[in-house]
Amino acid sequence: MAKNHRFVFSEQHSIPASADYSGNRKAPSPLLRFFFLSFFAVTFIILCSSTILHPFFYFPVTEAESQILNRASSSLCSFVINNSICCDRSAFRTDICFLHGDVRTHSLSNTIFLQSVVLRQETIRPYTRKWEKTIMAIVSELRLLAIAGPTVSCDIVHPFPAVVFSTGGYTGNVFHEFNDGIIPLYLTAHHHNRDVVLLILDHHNWWVSRYAEILSRISRFPPINFSNDSRTHCFPSATVGLHIHDDLTIDPTQTPLNNSIIGFRQFLDDAYAPRLRWLEVAEKTNLVLVLRNGSRTVENEGDLVAMATEMGFRVGILRPEKTTELASIYRVMNGSDVMIGVHGAAMTHFLFMRPGAVFVQIIPLGTEWAAETYYGAPARRMGLRYVAYKVRVEESSLWREYGREHPVVREPGKINARGWEETKRVYLDRQNVSLDLGRFRRTLEGVRRYLDGGRLRRPEEAEEETERRQK
Repeated sequence: MAKNHRFVFSEQHSIPASADYSGNRKAPSPLLRFFFLSFFAVTFIILCSSTILHPFFYFPVTEAESQILNRASSSLCSFVINNSICCDRSAFRTDICFLHGDVRTHSLSNTIFLQSVVLRQETIRPYTRKWEKTIMAIVSELRLLAIAGPTVSCDIVHPFPAVVFSTGGYTGNVFHEFNDGIIPLYLTAHHHNRDVVLLILDHHNWWVSRYAEILSRISRFPPINFSNDSRTHCFPSATVGLHIHDDLTIDPTQTPLNNSIIGFRQFLDDAYAPRLRWLEVAEKTNLVLVLRNGSRTVENEGDLVAMATEMGFRVGILRPEKTTELASIYRVMNGSDVMIGVHGAAMTHFLFMRPGAVFVQIIPLGTEWAAETYYGAPARRMGLRYVAYKVRVEESSLWREYGREHPVVREPGKINARGWEETKRVYLDRQNVSLDLGRFRRTLEGVRRYLDGGRLRRPEEAEEETERRQK
């Protein structure tokens, strides 16, 4: 895990006035005082906007401390003087740099130039998982170069600022596409009211097509493929890198317009509304089963559908593929009252549910932490009624494969402690679930009561009530 650094600047001490040989202090001349004040002011500005001091005054902080620092990080570059570069590297998840002045792109050298009398060079990989060294290594690096002399001549002059980011890294996984890309892009660019130009490193045509509706709500201009466009684009300013707060989360106190994740949900409504008018109207459902192919499948899904239908739900089945149009998924999810699915990236589609809807996440063995961190907590923050259905040993295929006494079944925490690759191999790639329909029925009964105006209870509460009745 990459270390964060907190910068500590030494206290400035006052400079004593000059004294004559008799020991009596005498005031300096006004001209000398003006000279010293001007010198220290210029020096302070240059040092604060550079990284000269960084190697000498820092100490590592934990991820928890970094979250506190992140809340104040906007002040590090809240004021960027003209013709200067300011880079904020204090956040745990991301670096972000700001350029104000005559900004010019040069794709052949992966460089962005800034005309400035203060010479400076920075490098940045504009992707929001900077602590993952292996994934950051495949993200393109940009050089930001402030120089005094002429650089490259402009081919296209834009009157609006630029936002530069990468769609490399984990792009291809819907969780990471929203968590590492779309939500951070919204945080960074939405306040420009579409008067912003998007420059994309590690550009993928399919990604731009897949998220076309969202991109058009962020910018009124087509995105620019930075690496494949040899023209020099000129801007009055540029932001390189994206803001990010937490997993699928927006902290209103850190946004220019106090936006929240519910505001982002409204933004999605606005983005997809024009497209939805042209989509064929499907049969109305109020419960969507988001099912997987391969690992973490529901082995008795047919029985689950039959039971939910018998209980009065209008059941729809969604198996998202990479080629599935997001607008069609949005229409189904937005029109449903309940979403049920096994923990995995497809649970990201809870973002398409209306606040107040119910999200039931089926949690296989060994995935409790990830299920809560990546989907449970963010869903509650968005206003969904979240239900965590933790499978019992007998509902997991690992019980049949290893037996009840094996550490894989009895002590998932110890297996997970071996690292992510072991967690993925055992609990994500090799586990399916076969639901105890009697137990899961009690969960659906609770959902049904909530939709009819009652209180939504946790599965454990329903089970405790059933046990009391049996006694």
